[in-house]
Amino acid sequence: MLKTNFRKSQPYIQGEWISVERETVTITSPYTNKVIGEQLLATEEDVEKALVSVYEAKKEIAAIPSHKRAKILKKAAYLLEERKEEFAKLISLELGKPLKNTLDEVSRSIETFELSGEEAKRLIGETLPGDASERGTKAIASTFRVPVGVVAAITPFNAPLNLVCHKIGPAFAAGNTVILKPSSQTTLVATELIKLLLEAGFPENAISMVLGRREVVQQIVKDDRVNVISFTGGTVASRNICKLAGMKKVLLELGGNAATIIHDDSDITRAAKMCAKTGFSNSGQSCISVQRIYVHQSIVDKFTNLLKEEVLKLKIGDPLLPDTDVGCVVDQNAAMRVKEWIEEAVELGAKVICGGNRSGATVEPTILLNPPKKSKVICEEVFGPIVSIVPYETIEEAIEEANDSSFGLQAGIFTNQIDLAYKVANKLDMGGVVINGTSNFRLDHWPYGGVKDSGIGREGPRYAIEDMTETKMIVLQLSDND
Repeated sequence: MLKTNFRKSQPYIQGEWISVERETVTITSPYTNKVIGEQLLATEEDVEKALVSVYEAKKEIAAIPSHKRAKILKKAAYLLEERKEEFAKLISLELGKPLKNTLDEVSRSIETFELSGEEAKRLIGETLPGDASERGTKAIASTFRVPVGVVAAITPFNAPLNLVCHKIGPAFAAGNTVILKPSSQTTLVATELIKLLLEAGFPENAISMVLGRREVVQQIVKDDRVNVISFTGGTVASRNICKLAGMKKVLLELGGNAATIIHDDSDITRAAKMCAKTGFSNSGQSCISVQRIYVHQSIVDKFTNLLKEEVLKLKIGDPLLPDTDVGCVVDQNAAMRVKEWIEEAVELGAKVICGGNRSGATVEPTILLNPPKKSKVICEEVFGPIVSIVPYETIEEAIEEANDSSFGLQAGIFTNQIDLAYKVANKLDMGGVVINGTSNFRLDHWPYGGVKDSGIGREGPRYAIEDMTETKMIVLQLSDND
C-alpha cells in the first residue's frame, strides 16, 4: 500500500535500490509547502553503472518472446488498476494536481500499458518480391522489426505517471532496455511505478532509474551505448540534448501555445464550457492546454461572458479533495512567473476578465482579453492557468494568427460547417487538429506530436514502437536452377 507520509525516492540500478551515502534533496508538496519526503541523487558512478547494466542486458531482453513481454505489461496494467486511487493521491500530493485529474491520469496509464502489451504482439514486417527489378528475379526479401537496444527515457513533471508509461511501455514492448530519468519534481511516483513494474515481472536488468540534476541527463544523452533518446520537455533543453546526442535517434515531445478558433456559426455555449474545462485542468500545465482562443468579432462579447461564467464555477483548493477543479502549479517559482506574465500582458493593453491573483503556488484561473501578439501569454508557452481571447474578422485571419507561432502541436476549431472545418484543419500548421473540440484532447492510442518547435516523432504505443525499433531485411537469393 502506498502511504502519503514521509517517503523516499531512490535510484534503481543493477537490480538494487540505492539507499545510502548519497546527496539528498527535500521533497515538499507544492500546495501545502510541507515536507513529504526526500530524493536521493545519483552520482556520476551510479549513472555509469546504470548505463552498463541496461547495455549489457539488451540482448537478453530482446530475446524475451513477445507474448511474455505482453503479459508483463498487462500485469502491470492490472496492478495499477488495483492501486488506482493510491497512485492518484500520490501524484496529487507531489504535484498539486487535482484528484479528479490524477485519477484520469492513472486510468490513461493503465490503458497505455495495456496498449503497449497489445502492440508487443504486432511487431510485423513484410515480404518483398525481388522481380520488381530486372536484377531481382531470383530474390525474395523479408523485413522484421528488431529492438534498437537501449532507450533513454527523460520525462517531465506535468503527467508524471502516464508520460513515463508512454516511454517504458513501448520501449519494453519492442524488446529494448530502458534508463529512466524522471523529472526531479516528481520522483516519488516514478519510484513507486518501478516497484510496481518489478512486481509485475519486469526483468530487474531491463530498467534502471537515475535521479538528479542536469548533469545526469547530459551524461546519459552523450553516451554512445544509448540508441534512442525519448524526451518530453522544453525547447531549450531539447536543443541542448540534440547538441550532445551525436549519432543517435532523438524523439522530442515538446511544448506549445495551443490555439482554439471559435467561428461565428459554432455552438458557443458548448465551446465556452470546453475551453473552461480544458484550459485550466492541471492549472494549464499541459502542452496542449487551451492558451490562445481566437473568437469571431461578432460573438466576442457573448463568448467572453459565457467563458467567464464557466471559469468562475471552477473550484480552487486542496488537490486531494474530490471536488477540486484547480489545484496549484508545480512550485512557487512557476506561480510567480505566471503572475509576472499576467502583469506584462496588462501593461501592454490586455484586460483581465477574471482571476489574476496568486497565493503561494496557486494562481487563480485567469482570462485575458486581447493581449498583443508580442506579450508572452501569446507568443510563448504559458504552462499555467491563463487563457487569452483574441478577436478576428475573417477565418483567414484566424488561421494566420494561429500559425504565427514557433510551436505547432495541436489546435481546435469550432464551426458547424464541415467544409470550413476541413479547410481550416488542412491549413493549420499543427501535428493535430480537433474539429468541434479544443486543442486539449488526446487519446493514448493516437499518434501524438507536433511540428516546428513542438517536436520530432510521435507518441502512442504503436507509433513510438516504430521509432524504438529498426527495420531488418533478410534476403534469400535462389539458385539459377530454381
